[in-house]
Amino acid sequence: MSFASILQTIVDNCGGGIAAALMGTDGIPIDQVTATAGPEGAMAEDISTAGVEFGRILEEIHKVSDSLAAGALSETMVSFSRFCLIFRIVDEDTFLVLAIGAGGNVGKARYLMRRHLLALREEM
Repeated sequence: MSFASILQTIVDNCGGGIAAALMGTDGIPIDQVTATAGPEGAMAEDISTAGVEFGRILEEIHKVSDSLAAGALSETMVSFSRFCLIFRIVDEDTFLVLAIGAGGNVGKARYLMRRHLLALREEM
């Protein structure tokens, strides 16, 4: 299974998915997809931009986690009025970002991201 097919499965099956990207922690997008239903708006066009910008925030969260001895970051979510961004750490060099509409099923999206982690790791 390719990165794109795994990402497409997550976006299309989570309920309200807009787009997803697999990002390197260096800010370089590895792969990205949009929902096959044809979402509209900036998130659908360039989710990797969100990954780059929020990637910096994830680095800061890692620093805070280290200083608090909280353990490794596994997931975080940022919720806006029009959509949510869910970030899931794949390994130390990559993370997954998923944009889901405001009325989307966040619980199912989180489940699918966790469920497909092993497949993403095996593709690397």
